[in-house]
Amino acid sequence: MTAETFYTFKPRDKKGNPYDFEQFKGKVVLVINTASKCGFTPQYAGLEKLYKSLRADYGDDIQFLGFPCNQFGSQEPGNDDEIQSFCQINYGVTFPILGKVDVNGDNTDPFYSWLKDQKSGLLGLRRIKWNFEKFLIGRDGHVINRWASTAKPEALKEPILEALGVKNSSGGGSTAEGEAGAKPEPKSDESKPKPDEPESKSEDKVESKIESAAPSAGPDSQSKSNSTTSAVASKPEDTSSTTESQPETQA
Repeated sequence: MTAETFYTFKPRDKKGNPYDFEQFKGKVVLVINTASKCGFTPQYAGLEKLYKSLRADYGDDIQFLGFPCNQFGSQEPGNDDEIQSFCQINYGVTFPILGKVDVNGDNTDPFYSWLKDQKSGLLGLRRIKWNFEKFLIGRDGHVINRWASTAKPEALKEPILEALGVKNSSGGGSTAEGEAGAKPEPKSDESKPKPDEPESKSEDKVESKIESAAPSAGPDSQSKSNSTTSAVASKPEDTSSTTESQPETQA
């Protein structure tokens, strides 16, 4: 079967019904051939995490599609229902897992024949080498990139963002740094008066206390020094008078 774009195909879903790729026109799609008993099976967790993150930010502009295959070490022996249960129970997979397919050989699914024609693998090899190879489909319905099984899901984020037309994180990072660098300056300017204000207020309070205390020591004094002197001078007289009067009172 010959097809110009990704949208021409209608592979079988988990129930055996045609799954029309026309619904993904203008979107970016990641395609993975999967298996439940493979050393790379834990990649389901990373794929699901990446999928949820991208969907949260870009909605249905991005889609992941899993295609179970039993051609590599017989590592996907279950039927479609068993595969669905395994993915959901063990990894909480929410992206579509379609029906089992062959990706190599005489019974290769037409969709996978097209994928391999679009993008060869390492050293120009056309065939799928193992489980969890990945193909990235662009908004125009053509394959942008292909990765081997060893490519970790988190490493696919930047290429997917580029396919979505999103600026790479390095550009965003420099902007964020610029904003962060600009913020401390106004904060430091605003904070300068704040430490000084309590100090000036405390000095005013001390001075007011001294001034208020000064008149109470000597009502007739007009200066702080005179009031202090009169207060000191009056204390011995008061003390002596008190001392002298005490014996008389006791007697």
